[in-house]
Amino acid sequence: MANALEDYVNKTVSVITADGRMIVGTLKGFDQTTNLILDESHERVFSSGQGVEQVVLGLYIIRGDNIAVVGEIDDDIDTRLDMVNIKAEPLNPVVH
Repeated sequence: MANALEDYVNKTVSVITADGRMIVGTLKGFDQTTNLILDESHERVFSSGQGVEQVVLGLYIIRGDNIAVVGEIDDDIDTRLDMVNIKAEPLNPVVH
């Protein structure tokens, strides 16, 4: 996976962790064990009763063994999303 991440450096990415969290930020770096360094990051906390809460994290490191999915975010589309009106069930942890 580490080779595939090179294209994402200095781009906005979304990371889904094994414990069901969604963290969005600018990928600044990674290592051979897929530990990620995100800058200007925030966690998006989903709720079925209210909109998406965005918790500011800042500079953030995610351990490679806790990463389930990494994907690039389209900044233009992301800025147009109305997070207040998006409602969804929180993600469940990954079960092996």
